[in-house]
Amino acid sequence: MSGMPHLWPLFDLRIVTPRLDLRLARDDELVELAKVAAAGLHPADQMPFAVPWTRQPSPQLERGFLQFHWRTRGELTAESWRLPLACFAGGTAVGTQDVGADDFAIRRHVSTGSWLGAAHQRQGIGTEMRAAVLHLAFDGLGAESAASSAGDDNPGSIRVSETLGYVDDGFDVHASEGRRRRVRRFVLPRERWLETRRDDIRIEGLDGCRRLLGA
Repeated sequence: MSGMPHLWPLFDLRIVTPRLDLRLARDDELVELAKVAAAGLHPADQMPFAVPWTRQPSPQLERGFLQFHWRTRGELTAESWRLPLACFAGGTAVGTQDVGADDFAIRRHVSTGSWLGAAHQRQGIGTEMRAAVLHLAFDGLGAESAASSAGDDNPGSIRVSETLGYVDDGFDVHASEGRRRRVRRFVLPRERWLETRRDDIRIEGLDGCRRLLGA
C-alpha cells in the first residue's frame, strides 16, 4: 500500500467522535465487516433495505459485500460519489455509514444510509454514526441539506432522523419482496443542523479529498 494515501487520499479520511471511528475500510477490514453483516442485521421477517442483499446465503453474501465496496471505490467521481464508511467502536467493526452525492459542487446535497450489526443495536451507535457523517457533510464539505429515508417498519432509523432534527419530506411506495412498502423521506436543512452542531467530532485527512468529492 506504499504511496496509496497520496494516490487515493480518501483512505486518509477519518471522522472521530467520543465513541466511534469512521473511515473507508481497507480490504482486511472489509472482511471483518462482511462477517458482522453475515452474523445478522435484522429479524428474518423484516427487510429494511431497498435491495434485499442480506437474504443471500454465506459465502455469497460476503462476496457480494466485498464486490459492492470495490465497485463503489472504482466508480467514484467528483460528479457522483458514495462513501460507505466503516464504523468502529473501541476498535471493533460494528457497521457502515454511507454518505453520497450527485453533482455536489452545484447541489450541495447529500444522502445517507447505514446498517449496524444486530449485537450493536439499541446502544445509541446509529445516532452517533449519522451525526458523524452529517458533521463531515455540513462542517467539512459545506453541504446545504442532507436526506435520509426509512420504511415504516424501521422505527430505529426513523428515530435517529427525528433525534437529529430532520423534518418530514413525504413518502414513497416501493415494492419489496413482493409486498407493498411505505418509505418515509426526511430532510435536514443546514439551518436545522446548525442548531444542534457538535464540537466533539473531529475530521482528519479531508483536505486531500475535497477535489475528489466536488468540494
